[in-house]
Amino acid sequence: MNRKFFWILAIALTITSIGQIVLAIIFYRHEVSIPIRNTGWVFIWISAIFGWLPMATFRKHGKVAKGKSYMLTTKLVDKGVYSIVRHPQYLAGLLLAAGLYLITQHWISLLLGILNIVQYYLSAVEEEKALLEKFGAAYKDYMQHIPRFNFLLGFYRLFFTRRST
Repeated sequence: MNRKFFWILAIALTITSIGQIVLAIIFYRHEVSIPIRNTGWVFIWISAIFGWLPMATFRKHGKVAKGKSYMLTTKLVDKGVYSIVRHPQYLAGLLLAAGLYLITQHWISLLLGILNIVQYYLSAVEEEKALLEKFGAAYKDYMQHIPRFNFLLGFYRLFFTRRST
């Protein structure tokens, strides 16, 4: 990924994410549909799971050097949360953005959420290019079996289909 593009994307994502969180605090008490708000909370809790699990999974299965960031894996990880989706932390961001909108149900939160979702998607696509370079054919095969974000399909494939290896 172009370093300049990466930093612009990271800064924009930070600003829009903080904006959505601030709006969720400000507009939490205004009149909204309670079932929709509750669905937003479900999205946020699911996002927390997908956001935190990769850290333990990479440390356990990614052959990370002692004292290094969990992101510095030396092995392709297809176990744990990575047997369900390829980008669990980006998925967490998508779910958080959607959840924050559903909590507030405010048009500004919707706009910021859409920006966040686009930015997370672009980041995942760019990261896949780097991972294809790093892991080659193994990552290409992984991409064929594990969905990018669709965790429902990922759970279905994990529990109801057999992978030929």
